[in-house]
Amino acid sequence: MPGHVERVLVTGGCGFVGSHLCERLLDAGAAVVAVDNFATSAPDNVAQLLGRRGFELVQHDITEPLPALGAFDVVFHLASAASPPDYLRLPIETLRAGSLGTAHCLDLAERNGARFVLASTSEVYGDPAVHPQPEQYWGHVNPIGPRSVYDEAKRYAEALTMAFRRERGVRTGIARIFNTYGPRMRTDDGRMVPTFIAQALSNAPLTVAGSGEQTRSLCYVDDTVRGLTALAASEHPGPVNIGNPDEVSVRRLAVEIRDAVGATSTVRYVDGAVDDPQRRCPDISLARRELGWQPTVDRAEGLRRTIEWFAARSPGARREATALTSAFAVRLFDEDATG
Repeated sequence: MPGHVERVLVTGGCGFVGSHLCERLLDAGAAVVAVDNFATSAPDNVAQLLGRRGFELVQHDITEPLPALGAFDVVFHLASAASPPDYLRLPIETLRAGSLGTAHCLDLAERNGARFVLASTSEVYGDPAVHPQPEQYWGHVNPIGPRSVYDEAKRYAEALTMAFRRERGVRTGIARIFNTYGPRMRTDDGRMVPTFIAQALSNAPLTVAGSGEQTRSLCYVDDTVRGLTALAASEHPGPVNIGNPDEVSVRRLAVEIRDAVGATSTVRYVDGAVDDPQRRCPDISLARRELGWQPTVDRAEGLRRTIEWFAARSPGARREATALTSAFAVRLFDEDATG
């Protein structure tokens, strides 16, 4: 349609990933409505967007029927608690966001003939017995453990999304997002990158859960958002892994962050979490082939940007922690840096 401006709904639009997604969509010329109940986020994350043309912020709990918001071309459903402290504090709310919230968003997409994109998670693979994890792997999960409120909410959301696609012809896509990091993460959200950065900036001990040999694969938020928009622009149903296959142990990551900050923090080991996955790494062959997507920001650069953002907002932080040189970034990956 000549002159048509794509109109997009983003649930969880004030969250860490959601706020970056809203910003990218606006930069691309879309009109964006962000819906959030602020249970685990804050309007501050989109403060820089509030005066921009085409952006609207609506406070609403997605587990309740959506108010009249007009027509949409694309619906992104990101609303959910995502960090362990949050979903363990809000277990029923997390399950409802994955069930009722997903149903409300799918109903809206169906009424509008819109493309629907579900932000699912690598947690559907549980503690995987297959490595790296391809989309065809069904997972190894504990359906009644403490983490299950998040895992099963997303697994149900995926099942509901596929049911709407098969039975009602809704144009759906499922993204399985792996560990994502970057600016706008909460210091207290319990995930390892903001936790290690906050501890290093204050020269406190770095608390590593379990042996520290468990691995994660970290994707910088800009890359994750590019993956989501690439999926939305396609007609691929998914699920498709969106993550960075650059795998690192939790212990090594803690030491890399400490050294990048220039801190002298020690590493302190604490009890591991129940059902904590021991290895996590995406197979992104499908994303490369079908979406033309792969991450472009390496870990050294992503950590540099993230540390700078946290340091600028930490009252007691040493400002010199933000002055990372390219030479130091290279040293970040030297095996000797892990001590």
